[in-house]
Amino acid sequence: MTAYAELRAQLETLTTEAFRPELAEIDRLSTLDIVRTMNAEDATVPAAVAGQLPQIAAAVDAIAARMARGGRLVYAGAGTAGRMGVLDASECPPTFNTDPSEVVGLIAGGPSAMVKAVEGAEDSAELAAEDLAALEIGPDDTVVGISASGRTPYAIGAVEAARARGALTVGLSCNAGSALAAAAEHGIEVVVGPELLTGSTRLKAGTAQKLVLNLISTVTMIRLGKTYGNLMVDMRSSNEKLRARARRIVALATGAPDAEIEAALTATDGEVKNAVLVILGGVDGPRAAALLDASQGHLRAALALALADQTS
Repeated sequence: MTAYAELRAQLETLTTEAFRPELAEIDRLSTLDIVRTMNAEDATVPAAVAGQLPQIAAAVDAIAARMARGGRLVYAGAGTAGRMGVLDASECPPTFNTDPSEVVGLIAGGPSAMVKAVEGAEDSAELAAEDLAALEIGPDDTVVGISASGRTPYAIGAVEAARARGALTVGLSCNAGSALAAAAEHGIEVVVGPELLTGSTRLKAGTAQKLVLNLISTVTMIRLGKTYGNLMVDMRSSNEKLRARARRIVALATGAPDAEIEAALTATDGEVKNAVLVILGGVDGPRAAALLDASQGHLRAALALALADQTS
């Protein structure tokens, strides 16, 4: 059997690559009917994700434990899967004030592959190992391999290389019994079924990946104390819109008047979490910073310390 024939045989066994004869004449439908059909397909994705929530939660707890020790979260994938990882990683600094090195997205072929396919990159497990070696991945880090098919060599290679270095590994795919999930300590298999366009895994599979990565990064950051309730108290105020949002978050967290909010933000160099602690804990800016440092950045714990100081 030729390499092409072998690959074709493999693809024919994948749910994500299955042909749907009932949609063979979709191009003859009205635009509204096509839109309705596609929307109905998309509506099935959250239920598929829901079936994997225990596996996702277990992975999040393991990731958060390592990140609390200073570890990093690294996504690795090719094509759409890689782009989803890069997107999620790039949104963590403005949302949670993480350093860009804390959550990293690796895409097969490098940054240029975000906008233009790099031929052959996804087929190289060795390239994935080189990318992880450049990051000096270690035991406190987590590598999440992402692949709709669950057979992409780059994603599997990333997980295998990470595991060899002692890192935590997660395999996110959209096919059951995938090689990627088998290679990882935590396998997450969101089976969304065949795509509207045969093999176009930027559709339901891509949506599923986005939803799962939202869960992984967001809940991990909640566990790390990056939020106060459902407020983004660790957000970075890098533009006027975000500065306005910062003031609103402090107001929602404290109920304080505008003048007190402005004074607290000034006293803390614009740090939202610190400003909330200044108001609710009745401390000054330096003390707020010290209490948060002692509490590993968890605002509720720092607030408890501040209130204990007041009553002692």
